[in-house]
Amino acid sequence: MGKWLDHTVITEIHAPVELVWKFWSDLDSMPLWMTWIESVKAVDQKTSTLPDLTEWTLAANGFRFKWKAQITERVEAEKLEWKSVGGLPTKGAVRFYNEESSKTVVKLKISYELPQVLANLMKANILGGMVTKELQKNLDGFKELVEKSA
Repeated sequence: MGKWLDHTVITEIHAPVELVWKFWSDLDSMPLWMTWIESVKAVDQKTSTLPDLTEWTLAANGFRFKWKAQITERVEAEKLEWKSVGGLPTKGAVRFYNEESSKTVVKLKISYELPQVLANLMKANILGGMVTKELQKNLDGFKELVEKSA
């Protein structure tokens, strides 16, 4: 049995929540701002945006992981939760807080399960901090993308 590791990052975007949600919903563009994500492909096209089942490919530092993600909860312009249904054990949530008519706070939480030995290394040294730092950098890239179009 492995151990779950969590990373949470937050950013404030100067754009209305509806626009921020629209950009987040465009999974095809996700690799443009999430540097470790190589591709996101819809497996289940029941919805026009944010399909219920997607296949993700992560490529970083010579490692490549694939998994399928199932959306478990969707509240438009408020929150999106998911979990993996094969491959790399992951789960996560993104929440959108409408602070003002033109300001949105985005909070992203990503969790993944690693074997105990690897999990201890991630927590005990700089690697865990690197993941959080990379996620923050990615979320800041998302902010930049949205604000340029606002």
